[in-house]
Amino acid sequence: FRQMAGRMAAEGYAVLVPNPFYRKGRAPIPAGPVNWADPADRAKLMELRSALTPEATARDAIACFAWLDGQSLVDPGKGAGVQGYCMGGPMSFLAAAALPDRIAAVGSFHGGGLVTAAPDSPHRLIARTRAEFLVAIAEDDDQKEPQAKEALRAAFRAAGRLAEVEVYAGARHGWCVPGSAVYNPEAAERAWSALLALYRRRLT
Repeated sequence: FRQMAGRMAAEGYAVLVPNPFYRKGRAPIPAGPVNWADPADRAKLMELRSALTPEATARDAIACFAWLDGQSLVDPGKGAGVQGYCMGGPMSFLAAAALPDRIAAVGSFHGGGLVTAAPDSPHRLIARTRAEFLVAIAEDDDQKEPQAKEALRAAFRAAGRLAEVEVYAGARHGWCVPGSAVYNPEAAERAWSALLALYRRRLT
């Protein structure tokens, strides 16, 4: 994520990469490599994730933007963007719903849990936002939940929100993260280009 933040900063954007697990301690959390295929590693991540309730995520987003907007490099009159990877995808939806007058662009990459049966499922929050969305879906995630992309598209249509919802062929869950076992440089660069195009349209 340092690499991604550096690339955003090089484009002239002020960047904040919060530690979502700050309730458990200072970053890096978890320390060292994590293998999602390992049940023990997966259990550690799920335990960390348990504190990231929708309410907590919304509060954190509001606090982060209050701090950002107090920085001299930030123009609070311009639109802001949020992006998330894996569980950060739904967190980005939650942030956009909590700050509809501030967040103008949302990027979700191999986001997990964007469509659920819960009343506060991320796809049910779209109508509360005013953002344009880029939702890049991993091919294997789509194979597990082929209905999710259509539910997202229907929710965007119903809310009248601009959105690109695409399954990235040949890209597996985690493909955007350098160093991951499934990192796909070509697909990652395509996703990056799409995100920059979105930000250039909306963060003005």
